[in-house]
Amino acid sequence: MANRLEGKCALVIGAGSIGPGWGNGKATAVAFAREGAKVFCADINPAAARETAQIIAGEGGTAEAAAVDATSSAQLAGLVRLCVERFGRIDILDNNVGIVEVGGVVDADEQSWERVMNVNLKSCYLAMKHVIPVMAGQGSGSIVNISSIASVKFTGIAYASYYASKAAMNHLTRTTAAEFAGKGVRVNAILPGLMKTPMVEKSLGLADRYGAGDVESMWEARSRQVPMGRMGDAWDVANAAVFLGSDEAQYITGIELPVDGGFALR
Repeated sequence: MANRLEGKCALVIGAGSIGPGWGNGKATAVAFAREGAKVFCADINPAAARETAQIIAGEGGTAEAAAVDATSSAQLAGLVRLCVERFGRIDILDNNVGIVEVGGVVDADEQSWERVMNVNLKSCYLAMKHVIPVMAGQGSGSIVNISSIASVKFTGIAYASYYASKAAMNHLTRTTAAEFAGKGVRVNAILPGLMKTPMVEKSLGLADRYGAGDVESMWEARSRQVPMGRMGDAWDVANAAVFLGSDEAQYITGIELPVDGGFALR
């Protein structure tokens, strides 16, 4: 199938990549465009947002880029206004903002807890707060919140704030889906498993916990944890987001879709 998102306008928050390669948001923005959507690429790093938009434009798609601090209500409100000014509507919102900081409830300091909660959870709440009125006014819209398989199980690493923020995102997804289903707004979550992305590579403490600081050893250890024998990548998440954003998923709301190679089964 092609052009599954023809005529739709998508806002991807976290559309840049933290390093070389393909992060979930970057791949999702490009996948949306390849399926025919106009894409507004937003990221706290304006250069990263522009890079994604330029990739889309270079492939013949339509994209805009903007910088945004997703923990700021004022900045997100301005972003939503700008997106509507440029594209006239918002059919898909992809909330792809997230950080990981290692530390269990005993080890993690209060500042780390608050930072992760603000970036992972508050950003999701604020984005939906400002986008849902637009979608409800249109009578349709699809929101895709990028959670994590860590929201439903222990992954072997102690990062209490990450577990808690993503679990809360799941329930926020469900309750928001129930509240706005009658307005034509669908809200779903994707739960990536152990993925090979720049965010994971650069997350402080993960390589130390997995592979004594060696990234390649971390990749090998993570792959061994997955029933399929390998990690997923950003395109696996992007393909799931395309489906949930498309009309093929028009009767699906409030779900948590694992994209994890069977990791949650263990």
